[in-house]
Amino acid sequence: MNRIEIEVLSSQQALASFSKTWKNTTNSKTTTSRLVFGSLRELFSMVTEKRLELLRHVALHAGTNTRQLAQELGRDYKNVHTDVTKLAELGLLEKNKKGVLSAPFDEIVIHAGIRSDAA
Repeated sequence: MNRIEIEVLSSQQALASFSKTWKNTTNSKTTTSRLVFGSLRELFSMVTEKRLELLRHVALHAGTNTRQLAQELGRDYKNVHTDVTKLAELGLLEKNKKGVLSAPFDEIVIHAGIRSDAA
């Protein structure tokens, strides 16, 4: 199963996590894909409910393009195009040269600590 971990970390926590990840990747052949956000607000502005719905649809219906996706979801093309662009920038969605979309991950795991010292 191919998965990505999304974390909400403070700047200090993100730096410590990066350092730890860097050390682990130089000593190991396995890596976990990760995205880090500085706040829940930032996370939820980039990974919205509509975008998660879009990701799920692409994961279940491989081989669609943006226009088909908008039609299948009953959404405005321009909004879907914006969502596809943002998700591709995050690496949560892939688009080939012909515009065919795919979801590279089977699972998204979100971690958000509740204490300032949680890493």
